[in-house]
Amino acid sequence: MEQGNRAQGTQQDASTVFVSYSREDRQRALPIIKIIEEAGFIVWWDGLLEGGERFARITEEALERAKAVVVLWSAASTKSHWVHDEATVGRDRQRLVPISIDGSEPPLGFRQFQVIDASPIKVKSSSAEMRQMLKAIATLHGRQADFAAPVSRPANGPNRRMLLIGGGATALVATGAAAWLTGLIGSGKASAVSIAVLPFDNLSGDPQQTYFSDGLAAEIRTQLTRNELLQVAAQASSNLFREDKADAKAISDKLDVAYFLDGNVRRAEDIVKVAVQLIDGRTGSAKWAESFERPLTNVFEVQSEIALKVASALSVEIDPSKRREAGKKSLAGTKSVAAFDAYLRGKDLYDAGIDENSDRQALAKFNEAIADDPQYAAAHAARSRALAVIANLYTGGAERKALYAEAVTAAKKAVALAPEYAEAHSALGFAIAFGQLNMKAARAPYEKSLQLGKGDADVLSRYAVFRSRFGEYEAANAAILQSSALDPLNPRTFRSIGDINYGARRYDQAIKAFDQALKLNPKLSGAKASIGFALYMQDRLVEAARYFAEESSKIRRLTGEAIIAHRLGQKAVAESKLAEMNAEFGTESEYQYAQIQSQWGNTEKALASLQSARAHDDSGLVMMQNDPLLDPIRKAPEFSNLLKSLGFV
Repeated sequence: MEQGNRAQGTQQDASTVFVSYSREDRQRALPIIKIIEEAGFIVWWDGLLEGGERFARITEEALERAKAVVVLWSAASTKSHWVHDEATVGRDRQRLVPISIDGSEPPLGFRQFQVIDASPIKVKSSSAEMRQMLKAIATLHGRQADFAAPVSRPANGPNRRMLLIGGGATALVATGAAAWLTGLIGSGKASAVSIAVLPFDNLSGDPQQTYFSDGLAAEIRTQLTRNELLQVAAQASSNLFREDKADAKAISDKLDVAYFLDGNVRRAEDIVKVAVQLIDGRTGSAKWAESFERPLTNVFEVQSEIALKVASALSVEIDPSKRREAGKKSLAGTKSVAAFDAYLRGKDLYDAGIDENSDRQALAKFNEAIADDPQYAAAHAARSRALAVIANLYTGGAERKALYAEAVTAAKKAVALAPEYAEAHSALGFAIAFGQLNMKAARAPYEKSLQLGKGDADVLSRYAVFRSRFGEYEAANAAILQSSALDPLNPRTFRSIGDINYGARRYDQAIKAFDQALKLNPKLSGAKASIGFALYMQDRLVEAARYFAEESSKIRRLTGEAIIAHRLGQKAVAESKLAEMNAEFGTESEYQYAQIQSQWGNTEKALASLQSARAHDDSGLVMMQNDPLLDPIRKAPEFSNLLKSLGFV
């Protein structure tokens, strides 16, 4: 990572420089921030944050992590309580690098430090003053570096935008993918109100009842997620600790949470017994524990009661109106035990994602739940998801179109029943985008899902991928980093990070993310081909071919192999791969044919395949706007017209 006279270090051991300044001095701060970044340091600054109090916790966490606190003193900042507090932390931790940007002296308590003069004429990477600042920062990082000449950042160096989340009000995420990208995972700096809900043990004596204990834990997790003051780890990451709950600190470190909720469930005839305990991840001791024994018909009250008591134990402010709602039907939920049971069975099958048979069984269970309680919004949303998966993976032609139409109808029903249910809006956006191929119409439900589901990792991940389809990478990065903070051990999250970076032509970061996804799940379908395509775009053909050969998804493997063979001049091999695809997949893979013909230089055939894909409602078209493999034909008028028809323009 080193270039010229840059400080030694790699992205894996990079540390954060915290820059403190007054909002009034933002334009003076930006050039200094740029110089620090170009020297290879990762900068945290709050110039993009809005709302002060709301982001106090995020600022505090970033300040705690910082190895250097650069304070920009000015007439304005000497009067700022925020800057005083941040400077005090830097001083007390012996991390302070004081700079005067307008000749002002620091306030009392900070004048014992030598202040670097950074008047505008001296804010240049080659100036002695800026070299002095960089040397001080390097020293605080334990590095010996000579910044005698201007420094430059490599093309694949740290990108501050990749470390920011939020829309107009953005903030650094220190967990999940952001932590992974900067080597901060396992930092032990979890928020004091962060929690994971582990899968509850099934003590019923019947392994077939595991769906119920898992479902109960999931429902409690969902209720906790609705409290905006809590940071709740997602299900996929939490469930990795089903068999290994011995080491509390290891669990907390890997999930980056301060606490976790563990428990067990015993279901016997009409009675359900639930024992739960809230564990302090730092000490392994129980902060709170309680047992519940209720009629099965009261299981919903138990869920609400546990969620409220956990939040109370974490000293989180609960809206009094929410306390009054305890015991009532939960958002998008049901009061029918039979409907709830069918829903949990369906969700268990759907989450397993085994094959067409299990997905259709899941759909049958969601239908059963709805038959028992037609007002069960969560079941309608889950039904929409199952219909969309079956349509996309196992059907074609008229059947696919009909199933997608049902998926849209089911999602709309869920939205009508529970307008505040984020999952319903997310399911609707997905069904419209993939089923109707109307990206413009899908935007509104996706935006609503983000508004309502900022604590739901799956909702955030789907939203991130959707925005990336339009090339809107700042919004996509923001959402996927929030998702990864909640779900740091989910391979699908890293696959989404890879997809986003691939579309943005950040191939090194894409490869790194896909590789991390494979480390978490070596059997993850499509991930090896994704690495292959990223390597191919870098002209690393031999490496790419090896990854394609190992891919389990036949359609993606053949697509990659056909493209690679043609590039290597092996035309006969390339044609044979295309023929094999045609024989097995027919018109169901027109989008892949377009990718191949585009890379082969056959513009007319590529455009014809895209038109055929449109006629057959090929969901691959949602990738069309920013697919690197289609770059050779992107300027064709037919291409632009097709984008318009899909609602991209």
